[in-house]
Amino acid sequence: MIPLLAILNGILITTMIMMNGELTSAIGNYHATVFIHLSGLILITIFLFLQRKKIKAQQRAKFPLYLYAGGTIGVLTVVFNNLSTVYLGVTITLGISLFAQTTTSLIVDHFGLLGSSKHAFTKHKLIGLTCIILGIFAMFL
Repeated sequence: MIPLLAILNGILITTMIMMNGELTSAIGNYHATVFIHLSGLILITIFLFLQRKKIKAQQRAKFPLYLYAGGTIGVLTVVFNNLSTVYLGVTITLGISLFAQTTTSLIVDHFGLLGSSKHAFTKHKLIGLTCIILGIFAMFL
C-alpha cells in the first residue's frame, strides 16, 4: 500500500506543478502562491475538523523548533516550481528537481543529517544518480 501512495504522490506532484505553473502564468507567481497555500490550508482544516484532531501542548514540545521551517520550505518550493515550470516546462522542471532531490537525499542519508539514520553512499547509488543525470541531459536534446 505504501509504495502505491508514493506513486500517487508522484502523480499528484506532477499535476500540482503543471496546474501551479498555469495559475502563475495567469495571475503572477506571488498571487498564485497565496491562493495555492490558502486552498491547502482550507483542505487540511477540513481534514482536521472531520477527524477532530487537536495538537496538545506536550506534543509540540517533543520536537525541535527548526522543524517548523518545513512550511517556509514548502512556500519556496511552490514559488521556485512555478517560475521554473513557466520557463522550462513540467518535464525539465521535474527532471532537474528529481536530480536535486536525489542528490540531497543521498547526502542526508550518508551523513545522517537532521536526525535521520545513516545509510552509506554506495556505487549502486552512484549508478542510479548517473542514470538520472543522463536522462535529464537526454530531455534537453
